[in-house]
Amino acid sequence: MTSRRPLRLFAGYVFDLDGTVYLGDRPLPGAKETVARLRELGRTVVFLSNNPLHTREEYASKLTRLGIPTDPEAVVNSSYVLVRHLRRTAGGARLLVLGEESVRRELRSAGLVLTEDPRWADIVVACFDRTFDYRKLHAAFQAIRRGARFIATNRDPYCPTPGGGLPDCGAIVAAIETATGHPLDEVVGKPSAIMAGVIRERLGGAAQDSLMVGDRLETDLALAKAAGMASAIVLTGATDEAALERWPEKPDFVLEGIAEVLPA
Repeated sequence: MTSRRPLRLFAGYVFDLDGTVYLGDRPLPGAKETVARLRELGRTVVFLSNNPLHTREEYASKLTRLGIPTDPEAVVNSSYVLVRHLRRTAGGARLLVLGEESVRRELRSAGLVLTEDPRWADIVVACFDRTFDYRKLHAAFQAIRRGARFIATNRDPYCPTPGGGLPDCGAIVAAIETATGHPLDEVVGKPSAIMAGVIRERLGGAAQDSLMVGDRLETDLALAKAAGMASAIVLTGATDEAALERWPEKPDFVLEGIAEVLPA
């Protein structure tokens, strides 16, 4: 039976950002007060996003600007996990990146090799990319048909925004899979074991008693299970009551908003 609200505090809390802590440039009701109270109580707080459009430093700056003072070390996003993963596994592989300049800059800064030529690509990397077009689709098609591996930061179909949302990396992945007939080889962001491992590392000793709070059943709930955390879904982003009713696996808690993370 899904509870509406936790009856106790956890040692650690992992908060998704878009649709959970804020929407666009506006903090959601209770976000500032809830995070401040958890910190006062000595709880570990980590912020998490599948959105690769900004660095951890930029996310920390945004949270601070919205009234939630945050150090970059408390933020984990998919581009950070992507860079970490590729540095450990890709060696000298050449990357054909379908992503915006922010992601490309992070990859280059980490010493990874990028190419625009699909004939030389060893790995195709798909990200949330608002500049995605037919030219990029064709380049990915050629590279994958020549044997390049296909990985992505995430499979979110859209990103919640005040205007109703933007098509996300999942839509780009679907286009490439349809064109090539080749399924995605690997996801590094939520809900992958790769992301789960980074989160457990950030939580440290709090990892065994932590709550994942997010707005997506297919990523946030799945990540909680992968990382061995309790799960809470908020109804301020991508999930509503009807979606919860249809979903086969239920979260431990269902919250009207982030403020209900705190016991009554």
